[in-house]
Amino acid sequence: MKILITGSSGLVGSELVPCLRDRGHEVVRLVRFDSQLSDDTLLWDPEHRGLNPDDFEGFDVVINLAGENISTGRWTPEKKKKINDSRVLGTHMLCELLARLESPPKLLINASAVGFYGSQGDKVVDEESPPGEGFLAEVCQRWEAATEPAAQKEIRVVRLRIGVILTPKGGALERMLIPFKLGLGGVAGSGKQYFSWISIDDLLGVFLHVIGNESIRGPINAVSPNPVTNRELTKTLGKVLRRPTIFPLPAFVARFVLGEMADALLLSSTRASPGVLKHSGYSFIHPDLEGALRYLL
Repeated sequence: MKILITGSSGLVGSELVPCLRDRGHEVVRLVRFDSQLSDDTLLWDPEHRGLNPDDFEGFDVVINLAGENISTGRWTPEKKKKINDSRVLGTHMLCELLARLESPPKLLINASAVGFYGSQGDKVVDEESPPGEGFLAEVCQRWEAATEPAAQKEIRVVRLRIGVILTPKGGALERMLIPFKLGLGGVAGSGKQYFSWISIDDLLGVFLHVIGNESIRGPINAVSPNPVTNRELTKTLGKVLRRPTIFPLPAFVARFVLGEMADALLLSSTRASPGVLKHSGYSFIHPDLEGALRYLL
């Protein structure tokens, strides 16, 4: 297949591109800067530059992963605008263009996040659950709604609501490793908040599963079938690293250091179930946290 990917230099894209190429797919990366141009790239700038429809003819699959990193820097008004606009405006521009093509792709896989559900305590949420409240939930709703022009063109649209991605190469796990290896890890807040996670290997597997299964469309929770509480995560990571986990991070300290981001990323509780993946026959490589961490680390 001929596959177009945005966000190819990010945490997921940098792993997904070689994964797809290893399986014989032709991958073209949609990049934002002239310095990134090469034989396998197309250039776009959602804020300042239009797109040439001729460049987008002939693709079988489009995978949209582009978006400002939500976990770096405090959430100032400017940062929140970048988080929103990089997802919503770019996705809408891309989908409007795909809808105008003479030969549109058969499939659009658009990234989203379990932040769609907001903080739900210990309530289990699946793909049929309503959206939650808060900044990230609102961004996710707008992000997913921006794919509507492609869906109206009868392109098969899959919206991946991705959990916290576990990989030592970046993201939450990489940032946790140094303090935990030093024996400075501990429970954040009450420790009762649920953590919906997925290993990078399973996330790549989900992309392959969606591409190969034409019956899948709409929202999909890309998460392990076994979410854990923050306390369980803390104790399991300490066990795998053979380090104590006795230094708690009180909620008020997290809020002082991280501001609004603390409530959304550290103290929020989302217990998501991968209903569509289970019903469509996906077999998880790493269904349990301890096994995933032992493999990844």
